[in-house]
Amino acid sequence: MEAVTGPPLLLAISTLERCKTMPELRQIHAQIIKTNLVSHTFTVSKLISFCCFSGVSGGLNYAVSVFRRIQNPNPFIYFMLIKSLSESSRPLDSITLYAHMLTRLEDWKGVEFSLPSVITACGRLNGLEEGKQVHGQILKTQFVFDPFVANSMIRMYFEVGEDDFARRMFDKMPERDVITWNSMITGYLRVREIELARRLFDMMPEKDLVSYNAMIDGYGKSGKCELAEEIFGVTIRKDVKTWTSMISAYVLNYQPRKALDMFREMLSVGVNPDGPALVSVISAIADLGFVEEGKWIHTYVSSSGIEMNSGFIGSALIDMYAKCGHIENAYQVFRIISQNRNIGDWNSMISGLAIHGLGDESLEIFHDMEKMGIDPDEITFLGLLKACSHGGLVDDGKFCFKLMQEKYRIVPQVQHYGCIIDLLSRAGHLEDALRILWNMPIEPDVLAWKAILSASVKHGNIKIGEAAALRAIELAPEDSSCYVLLSNIYAKMGRWDDVAKVRLMMKQKRVRKVPGCSSILVKGKVHVFLAGKAVDEKCTDEVLFKIEGIVSQLKLEGYKPDLTQVLLDVEEEGKECLLSLHSEKMALAFGLINIKNDAPIYIVKNLRVCCDCHSFIKLVSKVYNRKFVVRDQNRFHHFENGFCSCKDSW
Repeated sequence: MEAVTGPPLLLAISTLERCKTMPELRQIHAQIIKTNLVSHTFTVSKLISFCCFSGVSGGLNYAVSVFRRIQNPNPFIYFMLIKSLSESSRPLDSITLYAHMLTRLEDWKGVEFSLPSVITACGRLNGLEEGKQVHGQILKTQFVFDPFVANSMIRMYFEVGEDDFARRMFDKMPERDVITWNSMITGYLRVREIELARRLFDMMPEKDLVSYNAMIDGYGKSGKCELAEEIFGVTIRKDVKTWTSMISAYVLNYQPRKALDMFREMLSVGVNPDGPALVSVISAIADLGFVEEGKWIHTYVSSSGIEMNSGFIGSALIDMYAKCGHIENAYQVFRIISQNRNIGDWNSMISGLAIHGLGDESLEIFHDMEKMGIDPDEITFLGLLKACSHGGLVDDGKFCFKLMQEKYRIVPQVQHYGCIIDLLSRAGHLEDALRILWNMPIEPDVLAWKAILSASVKHGNIKIGEAAALRAIELAPEDSSCYVLLSNIYAKMGRWDDVAKVRLMMKQKRVRKVPGCSSILVKGKVHVFLAGKAVDEKCTDEVLFKIEGIVSQLKLEGYKPDLTQVLLDVEEEGKECLLSLHSEKMALAFGLINIKNDAPIYIVKNLRVCCDCHSFIKLVSKVYNRKFVVRDQNRFHHFENGFCSCKDSW
């Protein structure tokens, strides 16, 4: 290539540095051709570098077209394209270009810079054979123990599932830097070899923040929160990723209160949260179910100038407001981000409406989504099917199940089948539900069988219910709800000997029934109630006295306790007493005592609301002229003026 210097060269380089759009790029390229700078290696390298790494839409394709017109590209030009292709949706092209480079270059000097990128491409393609070929070529050179190359090889072998090859590579390295150790640790964590990862972590001669953060993250994802706390505690210089990993560990291990406390501590020491930290803490608040904390986080996001479209923060806020019972706030956030919604925002809104039983509204959002040309995914249809199930929309649910397959070519997963089975069985179409279950192309999971089981209990089909319960227990022997539902079937038939056998089976398998538990937030404090008592026992007597008064008043209005909900072999008086002590009734009474008359009362229950409590709360909403919002295990119930939003089809 010719040596060109002077003003044209400087002008081309300076205009490239200011370029922001593809039309501008084309103009600069035309000027480069016009001034004969197209034959100047440095200028063409700058042009291709800009195309590959500037982020301009269509830049990579343009770089490839420019490259094809270069007669003798040097290793650096090859490197830029190989690297860019390896990180794009075209990793195979990266490998092909690397092979082309080896045949074109007489001198392989400079080829080593492309090795980490082509190895990365092999990993992304799950290309074990291609990776081995590159490895074989490396063994013939002096680059076999180059840290960048060796670390890339380790990561690649983990990505293609060859852990032993990765370990062999690691063991043969004469020198290992901290990146090498971290590559092994993150590789082991990715394949759930947590003990091997910890062993290497303890052996590391020198650790950095990546090492600590990886172990916190790995322990969190493995359900070992105490060990994540241990690593967090010994991390001296924590960065935002350290805090985020610990918050995420608490969320993943169902400790939302600790996650929220950790977030507050993070702010108190002056660490500004990133997108993942905010999404994690918003998820924690959604799990807790109380909106006051969520509104505080929302205010923090707005006042900090953080875009709600960045890092799925908008989706998390929609989900949080929906799960805290404030579906109007969820829709308000959805409207605010109308210009830049991603698929997660639409899915969060559809799923949020679904758990509130607003099936028609979920379908309306879906139709808006279609009108805007946004293709739904598997999660979209999961939300729609749940919306139809909770709303009792059988025909709409069948249509959605058909639409996802025929129009959008989405293959139903076990969760989709579970939803359609739940929809049909809940509506009393037990034979149709069973037909789908028997003809599923995949093995039904425990949720599908539990849907059949619950419907059998509800509609009194004992034979089918018993078979479904036994199959559910076989699939999930540790799930206490399967045993409880089977016991309920026997109790309703008065088969107390069989009830005793189920309890004995639970005892032998060391399965403990999950106790009913209801929570209510009053004056910034969460109060928790079990059957017949408050966790903070100071208020138990006051609450029990209040329940007595409520029951007496409701009986004047025609309330009759549904004694069929007490599945114990006791006298009727004892059954009525047990019913009055259910945890949601305790929380309701506490709310009536402590929450002012014009405010709705929000209650969170860990299990499904029983039929008697449902009828009870409906009547209380009418007699006391109060609004109650109850979140149970599956959905929301909005009680007002003697009616429930679920229309009694929960």
